[in-house]
Amino acid sequence: MSRTPRSLMIHDDDLALVTDLYQLTMAAAYFEHDRNRPATFEMFIRTMPKNRGFLLAAGLEQVVHYLSALRFTDSALRYLRELPPFRRVSSAFFDYLREFRFTGEVHAIPEGTIVFPGEPLVRITAPLIEAQIVETYILATINYQTLVATKAARVVHAARGRPVVDFGTRRAHGPQAGVLAARATYIGGCVATSNVFAGYELGLPVVGTMAHSFMMTFPTEREAFAAYVDSFPEHTTLLIDTYDTLEGARLATEFGDRILGVRIDSGDLLALSREVRRILDEAGLNRTRIVASGDLNEYKIDALLREGAPIDLFGVGTELVTSRDEPTLSGVYKVVEHEVDGQPVPVVKLSSDKETYPGRKQVFRQESPSGAFTGDLIALAEEDQPGTPLLEPIMRGGRLVQELPDLPTIQARARDQLQRLPEEYRALSDPPPYPVRYSQRLQALKDQAEALAHQRQNGPATGS
Repeated sequence: MSRTPRSLMIHDDDLALVTDLYQLTMAAAYFEHDRNRPATFEMFIRTMPKNRGFLLAAGLEQVVHYLSALRFTDSALRYLRELPPFRRVSSAFFDYLREFRFTGEVHAIPEGTIVFPGEPLVRITAPLIEAQIVETYILATINYQTLVATKAARVVHAARGRPVVDFGTRRAHGPQAGVLAARATYIGGCVATSNVFAGYELGLPVVGTMAHSFMMTFPTEREAFAAYVDSFPEHTTLLIDTYDTLEGARLATEFGDRILGVRIDSGDLLALSREVRRILDEAGLNRTRIVASGDLNEYKIDALLREGAPIDLFGVGTELVTSRDEPTLSGVYKVVEHEVDGQPVPVVKLSSDKETYPGRKQVFRQESPSGAFTGDLIALAEEDQPGTPLLEPIMRGGRLVQELPDLPTIQARARDQLQRLPEEYRALSDPPPYPVRYSQRLQALKDQAEALAHQRQNGPATGS
């Protein structure tokens, strides 16, 4: 039987189902056993990826949108009722979901802020079911955008002030990932993207050149160049490596200063860029830029510029939007406190290599007199410690308590943060670990919570 193809684009009405099944089965069990008291969860990165000396927080705006729009539609509830795990769940649970709204508090580190493992990027305090259900979406959003924003910052750093453009949508893990990647790369310092929807929806600058297919569908390379220059006389960058790169450069000079640049997408970029620069300069096209692309990353760009490659702009795609060398981030979302008889009870996880710290936390960033970052202290939220507190109130009662910044402001924050991070932590390979400490009060609470956790595992059930 034929059926209508589906785009699988996620609409706001469907956001509640963008989760793992166990979030909803746990929610049902909480509900059926009257365990919907306030709880606090924190999202943090467990370990630093290889060769990363810092991470750049991104994705908070999409988390806030999700929390604000979260609803269970009638069609979603009908679907859930039909799933085998829910067949014995009471109808009262589905009545609860029908009226479900996020009513909790959110504290978070602003996007564009440098962060390190163990530091809570987002802290959620809400009734337990609300705080539990949102885990999957928060992790998927912040893990991915933080990963890509960090990669972009590294690529931009390697480019030494030369512009970097996101060319990665076609190699992203799906069209929606391409849009989120465009946003994250801009936060990380890219000047533009090739993704038109990102320009339309997010206001990002969009740029583009041409593909080899355009060149190959004209009788000659010269005619292809002429057609493109005629169509876009003020915005032309010619792709010159379809056949012979140097001959393509010579043909490009025939169009004079009507071309803004030439792009090389393959071959020995160091040798070719030098020869192309010579050809352009001899034709008096000293201002015509050389754009390089083709499986570039921060290591290749760094090597090219160390050798003096006369490249003016880099288009980076696959390596950027997939963070190919380290394609995952170990972000986790863990409960740190829940309420019993009206009192907060700190909780910890004791699993080997996955231990957690209890209690609501704040991160204090210390600086030198010149403003350079010198270290971070993770403390309890109520502590008064030296340094700048990083987590800010974002939502209260399920509503925004402050306006979120626009992307240029976030990008400017990231730029300032990176300038204040000592150079050694921005190294592309083998950076030293940034100093992050835990306060004495937090460490003491961890010891207390660990003792309580052992009692919980080994002692009699209390029902609390």
